[in-house]
Amino acid sequence: MKILHTADWHLGKRLHKQELIEEHQLFFEWLIKTIKEREIDVLLIAGDVFDLSNPPTEARALYYWFLRQMIEQKCKIIITGGNHDSASMLNAPKDILSLLDIVVVGGATANIEDEIFDLGEVIICAVPYLRDMDIRQAVEAEGVNGRVEAVRNGIKNHYDNLAHICRERFVNIPIIAMGHLHAQGSVTSESEREIPIIGNLSVFGGDSFSEAFDYVALGHIHRPQRVGGKEHIRYSGSPIALSFSEKNDLKIVIELEISSGKIERIEEIPVPKFRVLKKISGDFIKVKSLLTDFSHDFILKAFIEIEVIEELYNPLLIRELNEITLVFDNDRACILKQIIGFNNKVSSTDELFHEGQNIDDITETEILLKRLEKENGLSQEHRILVMEAFTELLQLVKEEN
Repeated sequence: MKILHTADWHLGKRLHKQELIEEHQLFFEWLIKTIKEREIDVLLIAGDVFDLSNPPTEARALYYWFLRQMIEQKCKIIITGGNHDSASMLNAPKDILSLLDIVVVGGATANIEDEIFDLGEVIICAVPYLRDMDIRQAVEAEGVNGRVEAVRNGIKNHYDNLAHICRERFVNIPIIAMGHLHAQGSVTSESEREIPIIGNLSVFGGDSFSEAFDYVALGHIHRPQRVGGKEHIRYSGSPIALSFSEKNDLKIVIELEISSGKIERIEEIPVPKFRVLKKISGDFIKVKSLLTDFSHDFILKAFIEIEVIEELYNPLLIRELNEITLVFDNDRACILKQIIGFNNKVSSTDELFHEGQNIDDITETEILLKRLEKENGLSQEHRILVMEAFTELLQLVKEEN
């Protein structure tokens, strides 16, 4: 039997307001092809199917398109909810999907045994994201440390109870636990949203999983990694980059092969990169040159982040940078974010004057003149233009008032 572990699709995710639907579509096409070619029997999706609890129509349509294509593959699918997912939304079609060999566990079940699935050659404990209310009883005035410990114990008890049930019922059959949590020591990226410590599963350590589990298929962390260096406790990571901090990450899905009553092989399968995320940094001249020379060979439009750092403050560079980015955007690349900073920028107006001076005794023009004195990079021509524009605007404001 062959099992494929993936997680954190985040359908409906936007990167700086840009849709990622095309990238998800290409990933699904690749995933379907991979499942067919490798003759995968079971697909595990460990949470965060969607990026929002109320995902947009396009994201829902793509989700059901994928499930429809998978019917022809004769591959069982087990889906668990993540912290971004709405348990009720995922669960709504579960009875219909079960007829198509698709299992959905959107949230913690009232009967924990409903999270256990016997697939003959393997047992799957399909544990979704465990919310605070699922795993602990509130105790009056227990304090922060007490609440964190209660969460930790609640998670551990949940998995220990599943392990105990499986030990009692099944012999010499591999047991795989799914989970959507933040294990201690895991390396995160910018795309994981911060959530409060109470209900944040980062209080749970990798050593806390029962030895009864032959493999733990985790979701929530977007960088693929082993937990605590353990080969059998892994995050598959997100299949596409969800932030610029992941631009150099190798994205994977994980294949498990079960034979003779045990997991014989664990293999990481690289996911093709369909889009390049590029950060271009330097002074204005360097950034302009790098943008001019930029090219790529990927299927989708590149997303670019620009950071310009100049020594001397020059407001005209801000306008020039805006003009360059407007011209640059085309069918091959798109600038999503631009930042410009000046090392000598004055932090506040009070730095321009001597201590003891009353701000009410200083005119607007004097403030601007002092400010321009600090800008060594401005030519005399630029200073005159700035002063003329300021004087005209000031006059208009005074006339209106």
